[in-house]
Amino acid sequence: RMISALEAKSPEPLDKMGDSREDIVFSAKLAETSERYDEMQECMRNLVAAGGELNLEERNMLSIAYKSVVNARRSTARMISALEAKETDANKIGKIKEYRTKVEKELGSVCNELIGLLNNTLIPGAAANDDAKVFYLKMKGDYWRYLAEIHHEAERTKDSEECQAAYSEGIAVAKEKLPPTHSLRLGIALNYSVYMMEILGSKEKACDLAQSAFDDAVDSLDSLPEEQYRESSQILQLLRDNLQNWAAQPQAE
Repeated sequence: RMISALEAKSPEPLDKMGDSREDIVFSAKLAETSERYDEMQECMRNLVAAGGELNLEERNMLSIAYKSVVNARRSTARMISALEAKETDANKIGKIKEYRTKVEKELGSVCNELIGLLNNTLIPGAAANDDAKVFYLKMKGDYWRYLAEIHHEAERTKDSEECQAAYSEGIAVAKEKLPPTHSLRLGIALNYSVYMMEILGSKEKACDLAQSAFDDAVDSLDSLPEEQYRESSQILQLLRDNLQNWAAQPQAE
């Protein structure tokens, strides 16, 4: 493919455009619009380092940046693993495994970076903000879950324990502080139940949690304002879909 002059020129990092919070946020939005998520990640890391609480929009931008970077590598790692499982040539298997290890190392680095931001800055700074605290604890659980997907044995056990601790704390805060129909409460229940099914292999626990979250929220859904209704109903549909899919699967040994 031909490379245009615009592509060929290496741009200055977006965070160099200015040091104020407003400049960093603008740079992150510019990177998002351009679908340059690695640069968006860098901007959001710099925003956290600049200090101060993130508002709702900034929290969502943080999530978009890191999730976009990580999901691209999760998808790549899964495709490479599928190739590895089908390959029979020992030499090719070695090359595929080496490439998978490279991608998983990149994925792990991004996950660990965000977990560090959450542990050291974001969660401690959200002590007085229930929505932010649940948001960050859910995020912490998610990224430990992504690490558990690529690790084995002792590392996977540690990842799983950290993941469960974050989700468990987040669920406890959500149940105490947020209504059953709140999208954050539903979202952390959804992701915690996915962890129980995919990492723990516990169909019973996953279904119990998902069903409980669904039942607690569904009767009150119609009382929500339109935008909240839309967000919460989408998560309820995901819970319902998972329950139907899991019901058809045998319990893991």
